Amino acid sequence: MDPSQALADLTEISSQIEAAVLFDDGGAILGSTLAEPAAGEELVLAAGSLLAGAGEFRSGDAAVTQLEASTRDGSVFVVRDEGRCIVATTAPDPTVGLVFYDLKSCLRGAAEEPAKPRRRRRAAPKSEEPAE
Repeated sequence: MDPSQALADLTEISSQIEAAVLFDDGGAILGSTLAEPAAGEELVLAAGSLLAGAGEFRSGDAAVTQLEASTRDGSVFVVRDEGRCIVATTAPDPTVGLVFYDLKSCLRGAAEEPAKPRRRRRAAPKSEEPAE
């Protein structure tokens, strides 16, 4: 699925998400719900900083795959999966589990290959039998 379509689906099903940006592990933006590209870039930089900071508290080699940072004004969620990430903002007091679920679904949707159109089979010609 196209990243733009995945984000459109996300914002349609999740009323809690105010803004979201899909990006790769290198920080390149793949899709955004924000009108201003600079705002998307700032959000991606902030997400990268949050992931790096959270990673410093890990004792093993495994990378941080999801996090939420909350303030009185709202929350920031970051989810990472197979070379892609998504960062989203919400209003205060979101349903955390549901937001994570929706973000993971969006990542999976954006990673899916578009379905190939199926070839239509030609209908077999109808045999005309003489009327009795």
